[in-house]
Amino acid sequence: MLKVGERAPTFLLPDADMETIDLANFQGQKHIVLFFYAKDGTPCCTKEATDFSDHEGDFHKQDCLLFGISRDDCLKHAEFRDKEGIGLELLSDTEGVVCKQYGVWQAREVDGHKKYGVVRSTFIIDRTGIIRHALYNVNYKGHALEVLRLVKELNS
Repeated sequence: MLKVGERAPTFLLPDADMETIDLANFQGQKHIVLFFYAKDGTPCCTKEATDFSDHEGDFHKQDCLLFGISRDDCLKHAEFRDKEGIGLELLSDTEGVVCKQYGVWQAREVDGHKKYGVVRSTFIIDRTGIIRHALYNVNYKGHALEVLRLVKELNS
């Protein structure tokens, strides 16, 4: 798992429109919030993504970009985005490489068997590419506003 003060791993991932997003392009310019979620269209993941999307303008005022990441493919992201009216970028990590880099691909015990999945997690990365907050296993309720508060603290 990543820790506060570490350099955030950079990556290239496609968004819902199959355009490649290079995280390194934003260093030196913007704060970044990466939120990892399990699956498009599930109730909790939908609430989390729409909450972040609803506050996207507030994040932009704080000079901060938002990216949601799951292992769903680009087409599924596009359907989810369009159905739910999500404005922010949804990135596709179908191979799970970035999920593993950020330590959100974790095992848990289900009916006596080890099952792997994405642990709902959020990372706040400053303009220099340093992780300022690494929040693992978060509750989606009120999470977007809590993250916005933390971003505002970065700017003060």
